[in-house]
Amino acid sequence: MQLYSKDFRGLLNRRFLHNFLPIPATNQSYYDVATPDFELPDITNGRRVHLRDYRGQQPVILAFTRIFTEKQYCPLCLPHIVALNKNYHRFTELGVEVFMITSTDERQSQIVVRDLGLKLPLLSNPDCDVFRRYGVGQALGAPLPAQFILDAEGKLRYKHLFSFLESNASVETLLEQVHPWVLSAEPVVVGAVS
Repeated sequence: MQLYSKDFRGLLNRRFLHNFLPIPATNQSYYDVATPDFELPDITNGRRVHLRDYRGQQPVILAFTRIFTEKQYCPLCLPHIVALNKNYHRFTELGVEVFMITSTDERQSQIVVRDLGLKLPLLSNPDCDVFRRYGVGQALGAPLPAQFILDAEGKLRYKHLFSFLESNASVETLLEQVHPWVLSAEPVVVGAVS
């Protein structure tokens, strides 16, 4: 899979312009309250996902990713998307759902799902309102990547925000952060804010 195509149609659009100026990620936390709710289309499975439906049911990882168009992937995010997809079963075996959230529209997202063979749910958020509610930041035409681990009550247990030193939390880091409190009767805050 190529990271980039020479076909830049669709890159310069309203979403690109709205996300062009840099806005840093916020370090707001939700350790004592439930995280912001949302409802988005799941392109992989053809359904709508309402985050509140998972509260009281199971832990969730929100993996915000940076895809410019169905032909233009962030070079720091594509390996992370592939790794999460390859290891999706490791999370579901622990009873944890992983939602990848992208700013591509539904048509572009369908092509991403097909081209990458995604098994994990890809949620389309082209107006980027969920990215903004979670304060992940933006730069050069797209929101920045970030990962949030929410316990079964929807409370934040771990957050990784983009940095050039570590653009995304690795699969192993996410598994390490989720493992202790998923298996214990009492959830424990195990992650520091990155």
